[in-house]
Amino acid sequence: MSEFIIEAYRDAAADAGSRIYPLVRAAKLKSDFARVFSAHLGHLINGDRFETQGLLVTGPSGSGKTTEIGALIRRFNDDAIILPDGSRARFAECVLKGIGTWKDLGKATANALGYPVSAKARLTQSDIWDIVVREAKLAGIVGIHFDEAQHIFRAKSDADRLAVLDSFKTLMKSHDWPLILIFSGVPELNGYMKSEPQLYRLLHRIRFSDISVPEDYQTIHEIVGSYALRAGAQVDQDLMTQDFFDRLVAASASRWGLLLEVTKGAVAVSQHAGAETLTRDHFADWWVSKTECARVATPFMHSGYLTLYRKDHPFVKALDD
Repeated sequence: MSEFIIEAYRDAAADAGSRIYPLVRAAKLKSDFARVFSAHLGHLINGDRFETQGLLVTGPSGSGKTTEIGALIRRFNDDAIILPDGSRARFAECVLKGIGTWKDLGKATANALGYPVSAKARLTQSDIWDIVVREAKLAGIVGIHFDEAQHIFRAKSDADRLAVLDSFKTLMKSHDWPLILIFSGVPELNGYMKSEPQLYRLLHRIRFSDISVPEDYQTIHEIVGSYALRAGAQVDQDLMTQDFFDRLVAASASRWGLLLEVTKGAVAVSQHAGAETLTRDHFADWWVSKTECARVATPFMHSGYLTLYRKDHPFVKALDD
């Protein structure tokens, strides 16, 4: 065994890393996606020209957007739905973080379809999008998920933003092969998309809300219990109390994605320690290893946990700011 492999962490990640707890929002995401794709497929069968629809998924960083959408796309691609031309329907994914110009956007999109565009290629904007549509059609790609989409709009003039939005609109309205687009990002993304009314009206909007207590206590209870039991551990009764739930929510900045991350981390710590029962100590241990803060200053131990950590800076003590 390699000195760089810790079996407990490897096994915990392999077992729970891609396991998604079925939150209510996932059902809405799947339902809206299914409606959009079903209408899209119907138009392809009919053979008429059409403009397709898409999804706009927003929520704070750490709310779990990328994870939820990625899991949905994997299930869709694995379903191997047959299109009218005999190809299997697929979805592509493109991360827009670090993407600056429209040419960067076009090249990143083409690359996500498996068609790298040379940095030396002298192509117009129209040329690049023609390549994207052509390659998507040849590959049976019916849509693209643009993750971290707010990055393509930041620090740009209104004219540059509208040019990018027009490119997205062109893909969705393509006469040859309209593409379903899923945009995901932080809440400011909604404002950028709204500035192009024709594109905005084509999007089903989904907001990933923060954790709400006490309404979500039962779901938190089920998440902690399910991840522990899947790892073969019992759950200490202390973890089933309102005090612990409130501390876990505070540690997670009220975001479901972070709550799942913290819980998975604590379970991995318990497995590494060979513990038969998941306890508050394992959550504190994970936090210390993540932040290097004193054990007494973790949200699982400190009496002032509600004010010690800022919601807009998860894992960073307020007194360090």
